[in-house]
Amino acid sequence: RMGGPREALWHAIIRRNYGANHLIVGRDHAGPGKDSKGNDIYGPYDAQDLVVHYEEEVGVKMVPFKMLQYLTDEDRYEEVDKIPDGANTKSISGTQVREDYLGRGIALPDWFTRMEVAEILRESFPPRHRQGVCIWFTGLSGSGKSTTAGILATKLLEHGREASILDGDVVRTHLSKGLGFSKEDRDTNIRRIGFVASEIARHGGLVICAAISPYRATRNDVRNMVGDGFVEVFVDTPLEVCEERDTKGLYAKARRGEIKGFTGIDDPYEEPESAEIILDTVNYTPEENASSLINYLIEQGYLLLPEEQR
Repeated sequence: RMGGPREALWHAIIRRNYGANHLIVGRDHAGPGKDSKGNDIYGPYDAQDLVVHYEEEVGVKMVPFKMLQYLTDEDRYEEVDKIPDGANTKSISGTQVREDYLGRGIALPDWFTRMEVAEILRESFPPRHRQGVCIWFTGLSGSGKSTTAGILATKLLEHGREASILDGDVVRTHLSKGLGFSKEDRDTNIRRIGFVASEIARHGGLVICAAISPYRATRNDVRNMVGDGFVEVFVDTPLEVCEERDTKGLYAKARRGEIKGFTGIDDPYEEPESAEIILDTVNYTPEENASSLINYLIEQGYLLLPEEQR
């Protein structure tokens, strides 16, 4: 929930209901971290201050736990407000543990935790290049989703990762056979693809999905199914370019009225508001776009550089 001070107070109430009369509240208890500008949403001890304010009413005394730093010269920890000026210190935040160490497969230093604990953490939270990820291509029919997805899958093999591909057209002949093109059926189709993708990712696999997926809310449902490993790729090809390509002849049929509810013609396509990647298929080739995706996955830690694989 990451409710900050209010969640700390809520924890105190719950503990009191179970008979507790003391509660340890740490630095930035249940804090959500930083906002989009990199600023802390709550102060480090705001949660402690709020619980203290309601101690008598709730009946739970707050036991403070202050931020600690490691004193390198003395091989011990000390509360930050008791550290003398000029002392050599080290510290690692919870976010750094997850992202800079566990997420990148880097061993935690022995001054931070016991090696037995570090090993358990390493097994419980594998590095990103061993975690599952779902790369979700969305865009108009004929935008280049499937072409780029196929090239990406080949490039992933070069980096030591196999990928499953869930293509919208193929899925409709198997997993979603019998579904039509009403909004309800389209949503059902996308959620089915999303469910399969989430299972692949949950078990550490890499899956590439290429589907028009025109509705923003449904794509967000899939994002929630997959979790942190969801990478939305908006193939931003203008409608007129897709119509010029029209390899399946579907746009021409839609313009003649032979197909109803065709995305981009008489049914809306809702562009992503916060896609991780936006691809330009007019000025860049599918090969170049696939390479840019590889670079993104390397930057995010989902792929290793060739020299790191040795």
